[in-house]
Amino acid sequence: MSNETNVTWHENSVSRDMREKKNGHKGCVIWFTGLSGSGKSTVANTLDHKLHYAGYQSVVLDGDNVRHGLNAGAGMLKDTHGEEFSKRFGLGFSAIDREENIRRIGAVAEIFSQTGIIALTAFISPYRSDRDKVRNKLKQAEFIEVFVDAPIEVCEQRDPKGLYKKARAGEIKDFTGIDAPYEEPVAPELVLSAAEKTPDILADEVVVYLKDKGIISR
Repeated sequence: MSNETNVTWHENSVSRDMREKKNGHKGCVIWFTGLSGSGKSTVANTLDHKLHYAGYQSVVLDGDNVRHGLNAGAGMLKDTHGEEFSKRFGLGFSAIDREENIRRIGAVAEIFSQTGIIALTAFISPYRSDRDKVRNKLKQAEFIEVFVDAPIEVCEQRDPKGLYKKARAGEIKDFTGIDAPYEEPVAPELVLSAAEKTPDILADEVVVYLKDKGIISR
């Protein structure tokens, strides 16, 4: 008998409505997407800071941080768990690994949302289909796609991690925007002009949206 047949879904005794009432706001997933260097993590953390000091419950799930733990790469897993383990569970940056990376973090973000927390995710998440799969797992209006829009020229000028330079030199393969595609959102809930405005202003734009939609109080 497969172990999967022994897995049963258990309803929580503390409902989502109860948690949201205690928190004083609704849970949701704010999904920041954009090229490397566009400012996703900076805006997400700036927003997290604003929400925290306003008394709201929020959490940031950052692409790099998640890949250090939940979605650790094969090399890191090999060092700690052995080669066979890393082959089964380690994630790289191929299309299929990116898909699984987004699936996992989408599931985690959904859990946070269900517990009445505002989950802020900052991932390149280059493929529309992967982002749509996360959206379709959530209730209507619970998934807020935020396109952090900055031209690749601006991202390359910033290049805070030196990744574009390495990609142009051929040291990094399948790098989004260089030799791997980025599919811009077709109809995101928000578009942030990250080349023209500061992270503080962009975070305020998200706060205004959350208030307008009744997710947080006015």
